[in-house]
Parts: sequence; structure tokens; C-alpha cells
Amino acid sequence: MKRLALRTGVRWKISIAIAAVGALIAVALSLVVHNAARVSMIENAREVQLERLLGAQRFHEAASTQKNLPKFGAKLNDPAIPPSLRDEVRKNRRATHVAETPDGVPDVWAAVPLANGDVLSLHTRFADRSATIMDDLDRALIIGSVSVVFGGCALGVLIGGQLSRRLRKAAAAAGLVAQGQTDVRVREAVGGVVRDETDELARAVDALTDALNERIEAERRVTADIAHELRTPVTGLLTAAELLPPGRPTELVRDRAQAMRTLVEDVLEVARLDSASERAELQELPLGEFVSRRIGLLDPDVTVQVVHESWVSTDPRRLERILGNLLGNAAKHGSTPVEVTVEGRVVRVRDHGPGFPEELLRDGPSRFRTGSMDRAGHGHGLGLTIAAGQARVLGARLTFRNAAPSGAAEGTGGAIAVLWLPEHAPTNTGSFPMLRGAEERQPQG
Repeated sequence: MKRLALRTGVRWKISIAIAAVGALIAVALSLVVHNAARVSMIENAREVQLERLLGAQRFHEAASTQKNLPKFGAKLNDPAIPPSLRDEVRKNRRATHVAETPDGVPDVWAAVPLANGDVLSLHTRFADRSATIMDDLDRALIIGSVSVVFGGCALGVLIGGQLSRRLRKAAAAAGLVAQGQTDVRVREAVGGVVRDETDELARAVDALTDALNERIEAERRVTADIAHELRTPVTGLLTAAELLPPGRPTELVRDRAQAMRTLVEDVLEVARLDSASERAELQELPLGEFVSRRIGLLDPDVTVQVVHESWVSTDPRRLERILGNLLGNAAKHGSTPVEVTVEGRVVRVRDHGPGFPEELLRDGPSRFRTGSMDRAGHGHGLGLTIAAGQARVLGARLTFRNAAPSGAAEGTGGAIAVLWLPEHAPTNTGSFPMLRGAEERQPQG
């Protein structure tokens, strides 16, 4: 059974935690203060009641009469005396007693034994003024508790908001690093003066990024060096193969040597693209006419449809390389017919094969992607990798998708590669030119 995942932000978790702790503390303190105040007032009422009774006792003993006792509120041998108070008086002790009543206002009793064996007692209700004071105190405690809860919640939102913003900045910067922008520093993106665990996380991610960059750069250099060293012996092997006598074995040797040379050249090209040292040599050209002419030379069987012609500023050599690799990938892994559509600055290449594998759609083209998960179960994965790298040099975007929905029968739909050429191509230095309109909007110094 799938568990229900409740997603909440750090801000609200911290604010709820602070509010809950504040509420517990406020309730506990309120109960302590309420009980302490009530006990203090009741003890004071006991003392006042006992002093009044002792005054009535002195007057009674001096006057030896009962007629003035009612003006003190005292009674002799009152049958309503609580049993516990009566037991204390029988022990010849002065005592007080507080009896709870249904309305919540207690009765305060006081009793003293007389010399002749009678019991003089005084019975009054808890003072109205004291009850009012307790009500005011309870009201103040409730208001204070609610204020503490809301104040704690606001403080939690403030503290949690700062922490949440720092974490979101760190996550956004880490996402940019994952997209290939290795020059992004998570610590700089987080910023701030306060140093906490977020800074430790940012430094750890930056250290991880640096370590990965160093490893990738080392692997790139090793790959480029190996390919460069292989170029000379492979060229010699091709030259030697030309000297072999005609025959089937000679053709096999030449084919394998040529395939090895192509692989070495592709690896060197990938290494150059990874080094970000490649620059486009731009020319203005009609995209539809250029694509039709080049594809006619590469593969006359491919259908080209120009929906809308557009002039673009791009590098024709690199654009031809991208088109050749996309057509080669479609011929190797897809099925006919292969269709190319040009619409403005967008070029679509579609075949009718099994489509791109899920790994490529999810992660993009990867060098040396082989195995059964590949469309045809073979290949080095360099064609699409080089096409994507050349597209980056042109400032373009190369995307991949399948025509058939996910889960459709194999062999239906086909694969679609879409090249989006930019409106403003990169300059020879690799940067993008400033728009004329934006240039005019700049304030004059």
C-alpha cells in the first residue's frame, strides 16, 4: 500500500514547532500562575475569616450574650459546620475550612471552641472582589498565551523563511550545476552573513562539483590523448591496407581500419567540444535552401519539406555536421521513410523506427551508450553527442522525443530530433551580441 506523502516547507515546520512549544509553555505557566494566585487568595481569605471569628469570640466572651453575634455573622453550634471542621474543633483547635460549591465560588469556614464546650463558627462565601481578580487574571493569562502562540508562529515563519530561502537558493544553484553550468558556486548563490549548516552543505556541494570537474577533465584529457595517439597508427594502417592485393580480406581490413579512423576522429571531436574551445564561423544563409541542398547530397531518399523559409546566421560546416549525424542516426537505428521539415529557424528530423530509448529522452545523448537499451542494440553514442555539442557551439538547442506515446507498440511513431536555431547566433568569441533595441534602451552616460 502506497504511503501518503505530505509535503510541507521548512518554514511552516519551524513555525509550527515554535508555536507548539510556546503554547505548551504558556499553558503550563498559566496553570501554575492561576493555581498559585488562587491558593494565595484562599489562604488570605482563611486568615481574614479566622481574625473576624476571633473578634466575635472576644466580644461574646466579654458580653456573655449571643444577641450581638449575628452582626459579626457568627453562630453558636451551627449544625451546617462541615464534618472535617467539626472534628478539628473537638480536638480543641481553631481551624478553617474551604468548601467547594456547584457555582465554583467556595465557602470559607472558621470555627473555634469555647470554654463551655460550645462551638463558635463563621461562614461566608469567597469575596466577590477576589473572584473578580481571579477572572481578570484568567483573562490576562489567556490573552498572553494566545499572544505567545501567534508571536512564536510569526517568529518561526521569519526564521524558517530565511532558512527556506537559503535552501531554495542552494537547490537552484545545485540544479544549474547538474545541468552542466559547472562555474556556478552554490556558496555564492546562498550568500548571507549568517553561517549555518546551509553554508556547510553549499561548501560540500562546491567541493563535490570541483572534484567531479577535475575528474571529468582528466578523463577528457586521457580520452583525447589516447585518440590523438591512435590517429597516427590508424592512418598508417589505412595506408598499408591500400597496398594489399585486391580481395575480400583486403576489403574487410580497409573497412575495419576506416571504421576505427572514424571512431578516433569522433572521439577527438567530442574532446574538442567538451573543452568549450570551439567557435562558430558565422554566415548568413537561407536555412530551407541550405538544408534541402545538403540533405540531397547526403541522402537523396530523404524527404525535405520547407514550410517557411528563413535566413539565419550560423556556421554551415557545423550545421551540416549536425544534419549528417541526425540522418546517420536515423538510418542506423530507425526505419524509412526519413522526413526532414524546415519551419523558420526550426529543423525536424523524423524516422519511423522504434523511437529513442527512455535513457536518452531522460538524460540526453551520452557517449558510448550501447547495449540492448539502445534503439538497435549497437553503436557508440557519439553521433548524437557530437550533434548536441555542435548545437551548443551554434547557440542552438537540440531536443529529442518520440512520436508515439509512452507504452505504444514497438515500431510505431518513430523518433523526432528537433534543432532550434537561435535568432541571434553567438559571436566568434562565444558570446551573444546585444540586441539593437536593448542597446538603444541603455541610459546614456
